[in-house]
Parts: sequence; structure tokens; C-alpha cells
Amino acid sequence: MKHTPRMIVFLSVAAFAAGCNREPTASQQLDKIETETKAAAKGIQDYTFAQRTEFVATMQTQLDALNKDLDQLSAKIESSSDAVKAEARPKLQALRNQMTQLNQQLDNVRNANESTWASVKATSQKAFDSLKDGFQESRQWVSDKIAP
Repeated sequence: MKHTPRMIVFLSVAAFAAGCNREPTASQQLDKIETETKAAAKGIQDYTFAQRTEFVATMQTQLDALNKDLDQLSAKIESSSDAVKAEARPKLQALRNQMTQLNQQLDNVRNANESTWASVKATSQKAFDSLKDGFQESRQWVSDKIAP
């Protein structure tokens, strides 16, 4: 019974420390981004031509999020060694090129008509999947090369 107040204080401090909003590790951030990207890709295939506007809005939101994620990934790489930076630059440029292609594909979606919708949507899905795969490879590469 003598140690009960100390134990309560200790447990309170431990609970407080565990509950503090710590900055997530790079691995946790990358896992979150991967989950969000997978959810977005799954939702793309469910749109009809009548939902084209919503499709464009969803894609634009996902592109904006991927752009932000790419900027974060770039910043993480820029704070690493020169060797990692040199190796990462072509990978980042490839992702940026894929982002540009997906932006162009989004313009095609905006201009699609009912007869071209299925084709345009399928091409968009393929471009998005390719970009998603590129991000996953880059995330894995970064987590392998750069310690959290």
C-alpha cells in the first residue's frame, strides 16, 4: 500500500508519454500513404459516365495528395547523403513524369464522352496503378536506404 501513490504516478506518466502525439516514423507515414493510395485506386473503377465530374474531383484530390507525398519523399531524400540523393533523383524524376502523364490523362477524362468513357477510365486506371506502383517501389527504396 505504501507504493500505491508512486505506482499511480508512474503509470500516469507512462500513459501520458505513450499518448503524446509523437511524430510518426517514415515507415508509418509511408504505410499510411500506401493505404490511402490503395483505397483511391479501388474506388476509380466504380464510376459511371454520369459520375464523371465526381471522378475528376476524386482523381484531382488523389493527385494533389500524391504530389504532397512526393514533396515529402523528396525532402526526406534531400536530407540524406549525397550518394542517396544521386541515386534517388532519377527515381523521383520518373515519378514526376508519371504524375505529368496522369495529369494529361485527367484532361482526357474531362473531355471524354459517353462512347469513350470506358476506354478513358481504363487508361486512367492503368496510369494510376502505374503511379501507385512507382510510389510503392520508391517508398520501399527510401525505407531501405534511409533509416527512420
